[in-house]
Amino acid sequence: MTQQKQNGNIVAIIVMIFLFGMISFVTNLASPMGDILKFQFGVPNWMGTLGVFANFIAYAVMGYPAGNMLQKMGYKKTALIAITVGFVGVGIQTLSGVAGSFGIYLLGAFIAGFSMCLLNTVVNPMLNTLGGGGNKGNQLIQLGGSFNSLAGTSVIILTGILIPSITNAKISDVFPLMYAALAIFAFAFIVIFFSTIPEKEKQEVKIDTTPSQYGPLSFRHFIFGAIGIFVYVGIEVGVPNVLNKWLQNPDLDVLGVNGAGAEAIAGSVTATYWLLMLVGRLIGASIGSKISAKAMLGTASVIGIFLVISAMFAPTDLMVNMPVFKNSAEEMFGLVNVPVNAMFLALVGLCTSIMWGGIFNLAVEGLGKYTEKASGIFMVLVCGGGILPLLQNAIVDWNDGIGYLTSYWLIVVALAYLLYYALIGCKNVNKDIKVD
Repeated sequence: MTQQKQNGNIVAIIVMIFLFGMISFVTNLASPMGDILKFQFGVPNWMGTLGVFANFIAYAVMGYPAGNMLQKMGYKKTALIAITVGFVGVGIQTLSGVAGSFGIYLLGAFIAGFSMCLLNTVVNPMLNTLGGGGNKGNQLIQLGGSFNSLAGTSVIILTGILIPSITNAKISDVFPLMYAALAIFAFAFIVIFFSTIPEKEKQEVKIDTTPSQYGPLSFRHFIFGAIGIFVYVGIEVGVPNVLNKWLQNPDLDVLGVNGAGAEAIAGSVTATYWLLMLVGRLIGASIGSKISAKAMLGTASVIGIFLVISAMFAPTDLMVNMPVFKNSAEEMFGLVNVPVNAMFLALVGLCTSIMWGGIFNLAVEGLGKYTEKASGIFMVLVCGGGILPLLQNAIVDWNDGIGYLTSYWLIVVALAYLLYYALIGCKNVNKDIKVD
């Protein structure tokens, strides 16, 4: 029986890690799609970010209900519903390319956001539970995050390959990625439908539904952690989003290529950010059982602040070589001179890589029976991934389109908050509340 349970846990871990990758594939498609929308429909930067906003604002609507759904329906049924909704959302986004409609795309992005919210609600507590909580739980979340980063990296690179020219880009240019996303959802549904996913014991669920004057919001460290997730997701999405727009802007031509292959180069540099997130998460997974989430989060926040400020103040004419996908007739891959600012911002990926798992682990530590509902609240605050990038792009537009680097002051403030959470805010001062 013990061996059977262990085998079941291994299958569950693989399935959850697979879902982690799906979340990234669909979510990261929104940023390059925003660049396409900007030029196809002739809208400013902030409106081009509305696809990202629609995707993430769905978390604010669905986050708390998702936690209740997980508690009542269990991991497997919630995951299957999420995948079905995601298929519909991506399908509508694909139809928007045929219809050439900005509004239809935003509707699809909003519906896809519901799916990502539900999947995140399932994946994080499930991996934490399978890992046994604590540092081991954090280690497993970091491992899942590694696959998440790999999927995110591939989307950005592939988008750069498929777009021949950003100024003439259309949604239909990335139809292959849309079809791939639909195939991923269909495959995931089949795999999960025939898999055995360990569920919580019924007795525990009854305990969780017992009326109580307490809840996740009764814990100060959880409240601060939820705010931390809000600003963290905004950092994770905002840094590469604005970086990509800055590098491929044909008016600025910071790459000095006169628009020739700028999209592929910008996509490669931006993908380096996600690739470094993969590297960071692999490192986090390997040391997660030895180093506390608090130490990892604090260190990453300090380094992140240093890198972003360096990017803001370094001269833009100081160039460094970075390996990129050129997508040109002469050569497909090679070294290209890019502003040192871009390198600093790409390196931020190493810092953001371990933040999600660290914040989640610190925030739910000691919550016991309130963990599932806490996960739902977490999902509400993931909407920061749509709100902060929208504000950051508004700063860019406010500065007549030249405030790309200036907009990163918002990221500095967000990183400073995460440093505060790691040093002070994560302490559980409500240990008198019963959680079993």
